[in-house]
Amino acid sequence: MIKKWTDQMQSVVLDWPKRFLIINGITRGLLYLHQDSRLRIIHRDLKAENILLDNEMSPKISDFGIARCFGGNETEANTTRVAGTLGYMSPEYASEGLYSTKSDVFSFGVLVLEIVSGKRNRGFNHPDHDLNLLGHAWTLFMADRSSEFIDASMGNSCILSEVLRSIHLGLLCVQRFPDDRPSMHSVALILGSEGALPRPKEPCFFIDRNMMQANSFSGTQSTITLLEAR
Repeated sequence: MIKKWTDQMQSVVLDWPKRFLIINGITRGLLYLHQDSRLRIIHRDLKAENILLDNEMSPKISDFGIARCFGGNETEANTTRVAGTLGYMSPEYASEGLYSTKSDVFSFGVLVLEIVSGKRNRGFNHPDHDLNLLGHAWTLFMADRSSEFIDASMGNSCILSEVLRSIHLGLLCVQRFPDDRPSMHSVALILGSEGALPRPKEPCFFIDRNMMQANSFSGTQSTITLLEAR
């Protein structure tokens, strides 16, 4: 039976091996879309609701309604009509309508941080600050306290070095500027190795309200799916 990842998260407690399997599966799916497909495909709405899981917890990327195909050497494009979901859109896409494979990488990074923490970026709140989930992950990383970001429900299934590396990877993917983010090919290599990773630069700490203001300032029209937090 195929179910949405969000439904699975609500009905069962996923241990770390299953969560890592999901991260790896999403990586392979995006790598195919960006590199191995005949045409380069930018999903533009990668989010938890669009990840389907089968009985073996193998993920499938779904809902290509606003996806765009690139041919030849095309790597990016611009639109005056932004369509996507708050909390997953890259800053350059939300504010300028600029999308590329690195826009999907940003969304992937958000998913990784959500999978590790068991929390959603949209609607996230913390008593000590007003940052979103990305800002919270960054703050803990900079203080060498990333272990506090890990979902406690995973219990003893957590392989600490692997989870911390996944948090580090997620932060590399959500860096503010597209050129700083890794490609999905690099992401796959990172997941399959244990080598040292570059230090991530600061992500955008915007909240949804600021994102919508940025759209209005840039003159970009937005069609945005609003989701309530769990």
